[in-house]
Amino acid sequence: MAQLTMIEALRDAMDVMLARDPQIVIFGEDVGYFGGVFRCTSGLQKKYGEERVFDTPINESAIVGLGIGMAAQGMKPCVEIQFADYVYPAYDQITQEAARIRHRSNEQFSCPIVIRMPTGGGIFGGQTHSQSPEALFTHVAGLKVVQPCTPHDAKGLLISALEDPDPVIFLEPKRLYNGPFNGDHKAPAQSWKNHVLGEVPEGHYSIPIGKARVHREGSAVTILTYGTMVFVAEAAVNTLGVDAEIIDLRSLLPLDLEAIEESVRKTGRCVVLHEATKTSGLAGEIIAIVQEACFYHLEAPVQRVTGWDAPYPHALEWDYFPGQERVCRALQAVMEA
Repeated sequence: MAQLTMIEALRDAMDVMLARDPQIVIFGEDVGYFGGVFRCTSGLQKKYGEERVFDTPINESAIVGLGIGMAAQGMKPCVEIQFADYVYPAYDQITQEAARIRHRSNEQFSCPIVIRMPTGGGIFGGQTHSQSPEALFTHVAGLKVVQPCTPHDAKGLLISALEDPDPVIFLEPKRLYNGPFNGDHKAPAQSWKNHVLGEVPEGHYSIPIGKARVHREGSAVTILTYGTMVFVAEAAVNTLGVDAEIIDLRSLLPLDLEAIEESVRKTGRCVVLHEATKTSGLAGEIIAIVQEACFYHLEAPVQRVTGWDAPYPHALEWDYFPGQERVCRALQAVMEA
């Protein structure tokens, strides 16, 4: 076991797979010589050379388009979009080409591409460096979408994504790159270096895409969440002293329906939590699933805590960010209903 940050765990996953599979290449803006804006690919170009780890122009559509062409011809590109907010010029390539190529070619072609992108706020990035666009991808048949919240899961899921025969959108909550965050921006920063969830096995291992993780066991209420909000939920539960079960979905497409149903049927109460905007967010889909599968087990209406339907504000970041106070109010509402 090694004690790693999420940045180091992601780099380790790419290092392991570059060594194992000569068809894997890594490219994107500044990922080569510079090692990426968050240094996730630092040192990989020096180790594997400029033909396997290289920089591209500032052109997201071209980055993804090049990756799709490579993938269709048997290579396994892992491309980085510098911030999830920058992915929109590549959206046509992702949704109309990568996601459809297996179906439209009658399985003559596949598209084993991984598209990594830092997501979410909590770093004073403002409206163009803080977005959470996961729902734009979970709506698209043919994609897989994952978002880990620990170094251990980040490495295992990225290895699974790099071994997957189809396109994977790999969202990395950048507020968690260096340590867990409980939503209190005034508290001292935590590090993964002395955290149990920062323990990462050496070498190759994988975590199946499509399987959730029970972050905290409980019997009174289920919290369904992912990314940074896992630790915000945990802090809120500790503040209230509620016996909540926290499910870290980590795979957003496909969802682990069995884990969702099992937990909600056990507790009879449910709160769904994410950082992205409310309207048409993933929480709405999850609530519909809970209502359809667990209606007769519910003791109260499902509560939802999300970001506001507004651009992510720089000056008022912590009014937008779904923090402990808002989660506590939702838990109180569902427990008192």
